[in-house]
Amino acid sequence: MPLQIDVVSDVVCPWCFIGKRRLEQALEQLRGTPVSLRWRAFQLNPQLPAAGMDRAEYVRAKFGARASEIYDRVAQVGRGAGIDFAFDRIMRQPNTLAAHQLIRAAAVTGVEDQMVETLFRAYFLEGADLSSRACLLDLAARAGLAFPDAQLALDDPQVRQSVLDEERSAHSLGIEGVPFFIFGGRIGVSGAQETGVLLQAIEQVASTASDPLS
Repeated sequence: MPLQIDVVSDVVCPWCFIGKRRLEQALEQLRGTPVSLRWRAFQLNPQLPAAGMDRAEYVRAKFGARASEIYDRVAQVGRGAGIDFAFDRIMRQPNTLAAHQLIRAAAVTGVEDQMVETLFRAYFLEGADLSSRACLLDLAARAGLAFPDAQLALDDPQVRQSVLDEERSAHSLGIEGVPFFIFGGRIGVSGAQETGVLLQAIEQVASTASDPLS
């Protein structure tokens, strides 16, 4: 049986993008080990309107005078993970519910990881407006999700509810920050931990007999 890895994440979280790269590095060292990877929804800013808000205004309100220092640190860590964050290109801070709906649809058709990667790269490297339906549909096509499937995912209230239910499940497990990794349904790791920490958690899965987290 493949190792189940669940990653609770939001596509506008820079630490989640860094965490994705570190997980990939860990899995590269475990080449040959079958893995089933599932991305689980979490919204950092569920209160934002569907149209999002001005990014500069959002950053000022959330971080104030500390914003530059905070993002300089994230950019430095990102470079170490192979990510050249382009924060200055981001003009809109989106509500990410629609983006998560695309991820759910992509999971059904087998392109979930491609969809997550595309959304991360588009937002953090290109400054894509993830509050724009046209932009989301373009990114879905780029990730390999068929246009009708992407349209349906954005319009279907059941897909929307599944995302909200998934997020509610994360909160019920006590998850209040992302990324959060769950290995084998038994071992949870919070934050964009170093590759070695993730490897250690994977190795512990086989010998840990605690109750499942999900």
